Amino acid sequence: QVQLVESGGGLVQAGGSLRLSCAASGRTFSRSAMGWFRQAPGKEREFVAAISWSGGGTYYSDSVKGRFTISRDNAKNTLYLQMNSLKPEDTAVYYCAASRRMYSDNVRSDAAGYDYWGQGTQVTVSS
Repeated sequence: QVQLVESGGGLVQAGGSLRLSCAASGRTFSRSAMGWFRQAPGKEREFVAAISWSGGGTYYSDSVKGRFTISRDNAKNTLYLQMNSLKPEDTAVYYCAASRRMYSDNVRSDAAGYDYWGQGTQVTVSS
């Protein structure tokens, strides 16, 4: 079982930066792919970024590529999302997610590929 707790959200002006963290409990964190998703009001949850269990592979949606960076510290059981050059359209609740599959290089960009979810953290970008 994996429990995920996000933090680091808040209110920021357009062009600013935030770093989200996701603290994970459970022995399988370092062996599993992780991802960030977001959901804006009235919209479906969408993929933001994902990282392989080793950290060697990272994947981004087109809308955040070049602005966001996903990383992980397996020694600290923590996943990060560095968000730069934020835009009002980045406003959403951000969720971290973990896959149940261990040591898999098949990193998914769909929500169905993840088995554990955090409660979410609100990011609001003002214009």
